[in-house]
Amino acid sequence: MESVKIKLIIAYDGTGYSGWQVQKVGVGIQEKIEEAIYKIFPGAGRLHSSSRTDAGVHALGMVAHVEIPKEKFRMPLKKVPLAINAYLPEEIRIMKAAKCSPDFHSRFNATGKQYRYFIWNYPANNPLLRRFCWHIPTKLDVQKMKFAANQFVGTHNFKSFAANRNYEVENTVRTLWKCDFKKRNNLIIFIIEGDGFLYKMCRGIVGTIVQVGFGKFEPTSIKEMLSKRDRRVAGMSAPANGLILWKVFYDKERQPLSTQENDFES
Repeated sequence: MESVKIKLIIAYDGTGYSGWQVQKVGVGIQEKIEEAIYKIFPGAGRLHSSSRTDAGVHALGMVAHVEIPKEKFRMPLKKVPLAINAYLPEEIRIMKAAKCSPDFHSRFNATGKQYRYFIWNYPANNPLLRRFCWHIPTKLDVQKMKFAANQFVGTHNFKSFAANRNYEVENTVRTLWKCDFKKRNNLIIFIIEGDGFLYKMCRGIVGTIVQVGFGKFEPTSIKEMLSKRDRRVAGMSAPANGLILWKVFYDKERQPLSTQENDFES
């Protein structure tokens, strides 16, 4: 049966969900979106995503694709997000829909991702940001953290910063193009870009850098942690609620970071 392949840009508040993927126990974001799609387009295929975010992690730029029987696709493309959103809970939204080539795959064609991690660094938590920031009430040494963050840039074996799964990952080498953060008054925003990420790798990196800011680790110790390839030698994993999948890159879409920051500042 002839079908139409649709690429979706998805945003969601992951609070209260068991991650992206359909779960045996708990509810995944994927499950909710598939249910909505099937109500509008009976016979649609599975929803395939670029990433599998963990429980409590959010997204602004998750990319996914779905194949819909051509005979069932009878609405203008611009109305697809509105139609699907009508069946979704308010914390999940389809931001954009576009037709893509038959050979497009949201996961296998991705060339990189950008994650952002938000920290509220002030004695009292900000109640408006509490679901999307890690609250750290004590002062951090920002200069030491900057030095530590820079040590992650480049191609490394990141096994020391990834959580163990119930199976062995063959290749734990990844390349980070960017690992930096900006401090805006009490808000610290980490920006981490790379060609791929291991399980809980971003959270391991951020947690370790924060512990450098506490004085638990020296900023020069990052390279030794990388070389040990042992999760026990690195720092803690940052809480899930501060992490956002910000953007997924395809082919030559990646631009210098300075051209991307307006989407937060506007």
